[in-house]
Amino acid sequence: MIKQEVIDKVLETARIEEVVGDFVDLKKRGTSLIGNCPFHHEKTPSFH
Repeated sequence: MIKQEVIDKVLETARIEEVVGDFVDLKKRGTSLIGNCPFHHEKTPSFH
């Protein structure tokens, strides 16, 4: 099991949009980022 202190450190330092942005083309919509789901083919972004 992963220690809570390790989980907390990752949450403090990792920016999820940078990690996901390496695999998904993210677009800003209002205050959110959206993109196509990387797990199936779609035309309309459903990944928020």
